[in-house]
Amino acid sequence: MKERLWTKSFIMLMVGNLFVFMSFQMLIPTLPPYIKSIGASGLEIGLVTALFSIGAVVIRPFIGHMLEYKHRKSLVLIGAVVLLLITILYPISRIVMIFLFIRFVHGLAWGWSTTVNGTAAVDVIPFSRLGEGMGYFGLSTTIGYIVAPSLGIFVYNVTTFTTLIIISSILGFISVVLLALVRYQTPEAVVKTKKENLTFSYFGSLVEKSSWFPSLITLIICLGYGTVSTFIVIYGEERGLDQIFLFYILNAIIATVARPFAGKWFDEKGPIAMVYFCICATFVGLWVLSYAQTNFMLAVAGGLFGLGFGCALPILQSWTLSMTPENRRGVANGMFFSSIDLGIGLSGIIFGTLAQFVETANLFRMSSLFLIIAIILTVIDVRKKRVTHKERAV
Repeated sequence: MKERLWTKSFIMLMVGNLFVFMSFQMLIPTLPPYIKSIGASGLEIGLVTALFSIGAVVIRPFIGHMLEYKHRKSLVLIGAVVLLLITILYPISRIVMIFLFIRFVHGLAWGWSTTVNGTAAVDVIPFSRLGEGMGYFGLSTTIGYIVAPSLGIFVYNVTTFTTLIIISSILGFISVVLLALVRYQTPEAVVKTKKENLTFSYFGSLVEKSSWFPSLITLIICLGYGTVSTFIVIYGEERGLDQIFLFYILNAIIATVARPFAGKWFDEKGPIAMVYFCICATFVGLWVLSYAQTNFMLAVAGGLFGLGFGCALPILQSWTLSMTPENRRGVANGMFFSSIDLGIGLSGIIFGTLAQFVETANLFRMSSLFLIIAIILTVIDVRKKRVTHKERAV
């Protein structure tokens, strides 16, 4: 018999995480045009993404270390509460430098929250159903990534930035309430570990040696995806595409339908074939988006991203965690999410700088080269493992 997946704790944690992501992600596509409206340059627009990502990456090794010996509940609630408080501060940031500083602090809180939430989810999912469970849990992430931006764009266009912050704060408050009701499960190995028995190494808590490769692929894919999260609203304004929300809605629908199948595929057949497929779908999506002249093409690009990028993240996270010892899952989760944030952040710096010289459509095409690199590295890794396996069998 299959171990039980759909417990009350898993459901509450998944829904609470959804509201964390909804609260946060509805700000992502609206912050670049907002900071542009208060006088930011192209590079400063890129820094909106980059500084946030740097903050998230900086904090995660410390959180990964804490997850080796601390119970989950207090860490989850601290992250959710701090995210809410920082969100409330945004309306005072009419000065570009203050805005960027708040964005950096927001990144610190985001790095904390995503690391502990993901680790808490792994703890309540039966290991035999890890791929399936993380696929479903990942829907809370994906729906937040995809639905919330379209909501944010709609609110930003029809009301004010302050109203957007109020709605985001309400969603954040709901997440705090839901996460407070979860019955968390801290692994026995973690409970038995004493802080004084551990030696903290920043690099040792930044990178989990047993599972670094899937996170490297995640970083490279996100270098390609970062142009979309940073420039899609600006791109829509340039092309006269007034229904950007279609990109996010199709993205959400396709990802929601496809993710459970992708998770079951992982549990039964492993990650490699699905990783190839997801990267290729994302590559095609970037090129379709770069040629979009109509809202229909925008929707098609969104569907391809849902099938590609939307399914790639939970597969890569499950792959990372399946290779990681139980007591190091917090470090591995931090490494995985840092790969996402670092990839998107570096993309913001690279393409934010290039945006001063290159039209936005070409930024999407140029960023697709990172997906080709991800495919090549995966092929090389698979071949190396096959050779090693044959040598050991002899």
